Amino acid sequence: MAQIRLGIGTSHAPQLSTPPEEWGQRARADHRNPALAFRGGDYTFEQLNELRGAAFAAELDPELWQKRHAACRAAIDELGRITHAADLDVLVVVSSDHKETFTDELLPQFAFYWGDTVQHEPFTQEHLDAMPPGLAIAEVANVPAESTTRRTHGELAVHLIKETSRAGFDPGASKELPAGKYGDHGIPHGWGFVIQQILGGGADIPAVVPVFVNTFWEPNPPSAQRCYDFGVALGEAIRSFPGDLKVGLVGSGGLSHFVIDEELDRRFLQALGDKDAEFLRGLPDDLLRSGTSELRNWTVVAGALADSSLSARVVEYQPCYRSEAGTGCGMGFVAWQDEDGPA
Repeated sequence: MAQIRLGIGTSHAPQLSTPPEEWGQRARADHRNPALAFRGGDYTFEQLNELRGAAFAAELDPELWQKRHAACRAAIDELGRITHAADLDVLVVVSSDHKETFTDELLPQFAFYWGDTVQHEPFTQEHLDAMPPGLAIAEVANVPAESTTRRTHGELAVHLIKETSRAGFDPGASKELPAGKYGDHGIPHGWGFVIQQILGGGADIPAVVPVFVNTFWEPNPPSAQRCYDFGVALGEAIRSFPGDLKVGLVGSGGLSHFVIDEELDRRFLQALGDKDAEFLRGLPDDLLRSGTSELRNWTVVAGALADSSLSARVVEYQPCYRSEAGTGCGMGFVAWQDEDGPA
């Protein structure tokens, strides 16, 4: 039977791949955003700045930006070391699509890719030139330099589709990803970050099973309860796979952004360590909006590992502010490990 050997949670925000002296590029986009989501409300930058008392000016110190960026990059390296040391056969990577792949033609709450390979494509210069400020400089780090075919595990994916369906869920199933925003049928940045930055993008990485969660888009983002319960079914499905596989799980995205909420981030990380299902299942929809909605990906992984012997350890947390109003991204990095053996 398959064994779950490891869990990983990682932010994948552009600031991680942007030289800290350039973080202000994304702050300019924040200034123009008419609906910055924070604790159930939507604010212009000026309204948010007034609400929070312009309290984060000290966070804009260049030396502090350098320190926070370096700590995040060290955490990424540590997650890579941990993952390679686990000697996994497969990584089940749970992340959110920013309408790079699925569009308003069809937005599944949950979907599995079940092909045996998947394309991972570089951006064209035209694509990079069309990106909003501060994205092009970062997104190139999430793709290979040339067109690359990545190994996936179709047999495991089909098993997961069938077993989570038997558990009462209705996941989408894609054997060929849609052409998507870039017309390439390739995996988007939530998975590209894990492959390129956590794993190094080389030929020695395990096969991947991409799991899509519609964290962002109305009208059907799943509730936190639904995400956690789907995760429980996912974990049971992995463990029931008859093949002898060493499996890891990854939640990619988050934490709070585009407005940082340190209180929420720290409470969420504590809940992961405590296996506090009540808190994780009870996160309200009005908190899980904008980039903060990607907490749903981590919640799926937490559900999958709830009955395992793996324990969550916070490798790093850094609130990477980029404006005086408190915009930016709470960067979190977590490893679920068991020193005594597999889950």
